[in-house]
Amino acid sequence: MIPGRYWVWLAGVTLSLLGTQVLGFAMTWTAAGQGGVLAGLVLTMINLPRTLLMLVGGAVGDRFGAWRTMLAGDAVMTAATLSLALLLSLVGEPAWLLLATALVIGTVDAFYLPSSGSMPRRLVPGDGLARAMSARQLAGQATTVAGPPLGGLVVAGLGLAVAALADALTFAVMLWILVLLRPREPAAEAAKATGGVWRHTVDGLRLAARDRVLRAALLMVVVAAGFLLPVIGLLLPLLARERSWSGGWTGVVAGAVGLATTCVAAAVLTRGAARRPGVAAAAGLLVAAAGVLGLALSGSPAWAVAGAVTVGAGNGLFATHVGPLLLQQAPDTHLARIQSVVLLAQSLPLLATNNLLGAAVDATAAPPVLAGCAAVTAVTGIAGLCSPALRALREPAPSEPALQRS
Repeated sequence: MIPGRYWVWLAGVTLSLLGTQVLGFAMTWTAAGQGGVLAGLVLTMINLPRTLLMLVGGAVGDRFGAWRTMLAGDAVMTAATLSLALLLSLVGEPAWLLLATALVIGTVDAFYLPSSGSMPRRLVPGDGLARAMSARQLAGQATTVAGPPLGGLVVAGLGLAVAALADALTFAVMLWILVLLRPREPAAEAAKATGGVWRHTVDGLRLAARDRVLRAALLMVVVAAGFLLPVIGLLLPLLARERSWSGGWTGVVAGAVGLATTCVAAAVLTRGAARRPGVAAAAGLLVAAAGVLGLALSGSPAWAVAGAVTVGAGNGLFATHVGPLLLQQAPDTHLARIQSVVLLAQSLPLLATNNLLGAAVDATAAPPVLAGCAAVTAVTGIAGLCSPALRALREPAPSEPALQRS
């Protein structure tokens, strides 16, 4: 059963994500009008502090409380986006203003995202966690699809300042929702351990490496991020170019992945997750690997769609089970820190493998590189199925205690 408090929080998060997508597209579009270098720098100024400070952000969330951390983040972003709108009306659209705003966004994200990622566990009992996270996944996908087109309409018709004002409104609404959801004892959610933020940061990494279940699940996340995510974003366009498929058909193939992933998430939301999340997540990697191999062997867009649906189904099965598994396995005192490790496990491998896989396609061709990704993903799925820690993990029934930690 998912409490009403969670749906209120999720509504605020969805609105805030939509506002962020709108502003992000509007800022990139405005920067692109001044040159590709500035557009790239704006994205870098968001992603660099987000990556560098993510572990610290998780430690702060556990040390001082997720509610307080998010409250501060939404307050800062409300002020920052209002200031952006005001300065745009006074000084126009100088590069320094775009870069400074991007830096603030990336820095706040580093502290906000780990705490926000831990909220499903804080608001939802264990038996409803998978459904709750599937609902959040669906909301995130909806904002990813709707945000950029809406951002394009806003920046083209009304300007960047209006996009900033709209984003400020969404952050203010989220701030109000957090005040409404204020825990009875906000200090009680903070970590009890003494010591500074650096000690808490190292402690989170140590726990992720020491716990057998967390370690095995995070390794699967690393491989999925490095060898599964680039399949659609990078390797599919390269494959389509090699085989002279049209842009329209390539878009259909890419869309089939998202559609299948959404269907799996919707199924988990309505019917519930598998009782053995570790096995289901590993099986999802095997299904996705079969789909990637199908893409490598496809000679026409129609066959590629079938492979893409398989990739999406496997990815959805993996994501809807590994996420709740990681949250459920984390101790109450380490929720934000473990989420920060998960976020890094998703982002860092992608930075490396995108360049390596692109270079590999230049040196050979897209099909063998896709086959290699399928092989790595399949081996990881098999290793997950063979992992005693993951095989023994079982989702409790409502009357049973939560997952035991290693």
